[in-house]
Amino acid sequence: MAAPEQRAPKQDRSRLTRERLLAASIDLLATQGWAATTVGAVAAAAGVSRGAAQHHFPTREDLITAALEHMIEQRLGQVRAGGVDLPEPGPERTLAVARLIVEHYTSDLFKAALHVWTAAASDPALRDRVLPLEARMSREVLAISADSLEVDPDDVRVRRALQITLDLARGLGLADVLSDDAARREKIVAAWAGMLDDVIRRAGTRG
Repeated sequence: MAAPEQRAPKQDRSRLTRERLLAASIDLLATQGWAATTVGAVAAAAGVSRGAAQHHFPTREDLITAALEHMIEQRLGQVRAGGVDLPEPGPERTLAVARLIVEHYTSDLFKAALHVWTAAASDPALRDRVLPLEARMSREVLAISADSLEVDPDDVRVRRALQITLDLARGLGLADVLSDDAARREKIVAAWAGMLDDVIRRAGTRG
């Protein structure tokens, strides 16, 4: 049996190969779409053999599911990072958080995930894999948003308003796939942030 120090380089190479495959999958999904993101195409883009790719991900569904999980971690990381430096609690913070959520749903990572959603709509087996992952994503974004706004997510009015914010952000993300309408999007976000802040104030959960 190989000593730990002898196994480590092989383990590192395996981890790096896996990371390259996941990165290539995300890039292909974002730029080429679902149809182009095959195991062979991903392997070629990652610079590894098809056999090496299938060693890590035996099927396309395994590869795409792992890529989606990887995207979720990256997307959550972006949302958490954006919530670190916020204005003092009040209308400006509410606007900043609303912008943060919308930016998440208009990012390249969301656009890559959207291709998986579209494919899952007509593939029951893929849908069964995707739904729990995206449900987790929504729960975590909602929890991060509530924490950033210093509100009680169990308050029915606040929770409903935050869920509407996520739905609004998804819709704006879909619109952004077809055309960049940043100026109009900013007006919508500002208008909704005012209503969201009013809900928070009336609920009396801030602070």
